[in-house]
Amino acid sequence: MPLYKIDNNKILPISRTTFAQQNVKERKDLQQMLKSQIEIISPDTLIVAEEFGEWDDSRRRIDLLGIDRSANLVVIELKRTEDGGHMELQSIRYAAMISTLTFDKLVGIYSQYLKDNAQNVDASESLLEFLDWTEKDEDRFAQEVKIVLASAEFSKELTTSVMWLNEFGLDIRCVRMHPYESNGETLLDIQTVIPIPEVADYQIRIREKKQKERQSRSYSKDYTKYDLSIAGRNYDGLNKRQLMYVLVSEIIKTADNPEYITDALPRRKFKIFEGILDADTVNARLMAEDRGGVIARVNRFFSKEGEFYHIEGKTYVLSNQWGRNYFGCSSKL
Repeated sequence: MPLYKIDNNKILPISRTTFAQQNVKERKDLQQMLKSQIEIISPDTLIVAEEFGEWDDSRRRIDLLGIDRSANLVVIELKRTEDGGHMELQSIRYAAMISTLTFDKLVGIYSQYLKDNAQNVDASESLLEFLDWTEKDEDRFAQEVKIVLASAEFSKELTTSVMWLNEFGLDIRCVRMHPYESNGETLLDIQTVIPIPEVADYQIRIREKKQKERQSRSYSKDYTKYDLSIAGRNYDGLNKRQLMYVLVSEIIKTADNPEYITDALPRRKFKIFEGILDADTVNARLMAEDRGGVIARVNRFFSKEGEFYHIEGKTYVLSNQWGRNYFGCSSKL
């Protein structure tokens, strides 16, 4: 679709150009600009690697590798060409190659990316914060690999292939980047062409339904019950979150220095606020940090009146999110 500008009560066309004519390079320019503003073509995505190619017997590299807020990996391929080349075939190969990545492996990849870009950030903490997780969860990690193709234009063969593949459960988006030139400036018209914006919500709902069906078939909830004896008291039939709450509460009651428990547990397991706060204030503080995840942030903590702790002028709020991976930490308490 052409672009126009209004000038002295006239509607004037803006000249369409190409990235080549504007001397915009694929890797040097497009990739470098988009990796720091990836939401332009892939909303709610964190870039964790560029030019990624850690596999055997292949010189091919993913332009940008990301992860979305649902913990799905995102392969992002960029082209400045007018037809997109064979980028859909390349991206499918890449998606297959990274589909077996684990959370710990991604932490290592992301750590190198942060180092290469001079960012002094802890990779694991950054990923967990982005995902709004309190701990890694391999059962929810990388359940899908999504693909984003961004090009100046796409051939009919490419778009037909992508729409066919999406019908079979793949998640491939095509984002068109049309460059224009006006008064010496390069303008970009960026539009998602697949899925078609008018029916995107319907397509996403169908995909989410299929995903939930797969999860219901494969996910088995942990109903393990635990018995705890501590400080002369016995507690029977506790689930994981009840076990950790009782354990931490008893230690705080009996310890000479209850603050040491915050050093024994992972930092994300406590929210610490200055002052002696009531439940309404605690909940307001927690929701101020809410990122709109599936579970409201206030429901991720023991935040009802009487459940949190007041220690030396501070309010300590314990997480109620405890998976299998953290039960080794009880040996530190």
